[in-house]
Amino acid sequence: MSLAVDRYDCVVVGAGVAGLAAASALSGAGARVAVVERKPFVGGRAYSYPHPALQEVVDSQHVLVGCCTNLRHLCGASGIADLIRWYDGYVFLEPGGRRTNLALSGLPAPLHTSPSFAAAPMLSLRDKLAIGTALQSFVRGYPKDDSESVASWLRRKRQPDGAIRHFWRPVVISALNDTLDRCSMRYAGQVFHETFLRSAEGGRLGIPTLPLSDFYGRVAQHCEAQGGTLYEKQSVERLEQRGEEWAVHLQGGGELIAKTVISAVSFEHVPQVLGTELMTAVMPQGVAGFCHSPITSIHLWYEREFTTLDHAALLDTGIEWMFHKSRIRRSPAGQGSYLELTISASHAQLKESRETLLTRSLRELESFFPEARTTKLLKSGVLKEAKATFSVLPGMDRLRPAQETAVPGLVLAGDWTQTGWPSTMEGGVRSGYLAAEAVARQLGSSRSFVQPDLAAAGLMRWLARE
Repeated sequence: MSLAVDRYDCVVVGAGVAGLAAASALSGAGARVAVVERKPFVGGRAYSYPHPALQEVVDSQHVLVGCCTNLRHLCGASGIADLIRWYDGYVFLEPGGRRTNLALSGLPAPLHTSPSFAAAPMLSLRDKLAIGTALQSFVRGYPKDDSESVASWLRRKRQPDGAIRHFWRPVVISALNDTLDRCSMRYAGQVFHETFLRSAEGGRLGIPTLPLSDFYGRVAQHCEAQGGTLYEKQSVERLEQRGEEWAVHLQGGGELIAKTVISAVSFEHVPQVLGTELMTAVMPQGVAGFCHSPITSIHLWYEREFTTLDHAALLDTGIEWMFHKSRIRRSPAGQGSYLELTISASHAQLKESRETLLTRSLRELESFFPEARTTKLLKSGVLKEAKATFSVLPGMDRLRPAQETAVPGLVLAGDWTQTGWPSTMEGGVRSGYLAAEAVARQLGSSRSFVQPDLAAAGLMRWLARE
């Protein structure tokens, strides 16, 4: 969109998930909203882009689960709920191909996965008894204090090595994208309570069927249809308070005038957007205590399918997950097979060459799917996301700021702010809705946008702590 000086109720800086959620909520409530994004695409860290060498659109796969009530609300409001493919179970594979299906049954929560868990070949009887005993810690809720690491908690609960390798670690590292010693048990406990115990709906797995920037591009289009304005490829140079208004100065000239501003950028970019004076007023502690955790993804295009699985957790190797994207997206038959392999918390892999990563990943993939050895690989690519998520380190909650700041008219958004959730798309949407509520209050409205959590179901209606 061409740049024009105009007045808005709110200018949102950043068109990631948080910024789009805030803009969607506010524009839907009748506010005049502008979104400024420095990149030529939306989605923030949940993005996709055309890879020039591969001539394919690639992304690092992000998923959601049924308990992501705010993300699901945003998708529903934007008309893209039907662009999510839902699955009622999880597949775990061991090298050699032995499969465990954790699937829903007709039993009431928290027993809805009990039959498949009891039959899981990936776990010994000792593992299952230890996991079942430990999971009882989360029936009534999860820790509110975030100071203990998952690794420490597992030691306290005397979890066997097999239980850690085949259950605790795969779930935690996939959900929180960091190692067990670097993840707070408060957030891991939330994952287990919400997805494995509270309700069957909460644990369903959802995968967008479009590349992520296309997926969230529909949200941006919905905001524009509600009267919002999107400025892409525009960077904010500085913010200036002018009495009760804000001037958002853009690089290359031009400014937007607004009653309020939402900074919806990653934590490392906040000092650049706010500048020294505002940063000191808003976050005197700075952002030095925050850090990133990387994700590495290996993209593979084969001439034909060698598995009918849409997705699977891959155990006892460096690969955490396989997404069969041509099946998830229901690509036409005869167009080959597109797989993405993800390596969460890939700190070590950032230092390795792409050739080394690709060679090892192919060898590991073939240990699960021997037919891959005789299937022609047409092309491949490696995508390293050094700043994929922020780490929910033990004790991080004391550093995460609220959305409403001490500076009138200036609001923060981002999954790294206080959302009650870890670094997820759901956390981003929640932060955007909370930021929109803060803006609404400053504009004289008491509108609420944050959606309630899924209600406890089955036996959990009496067992869960409300």
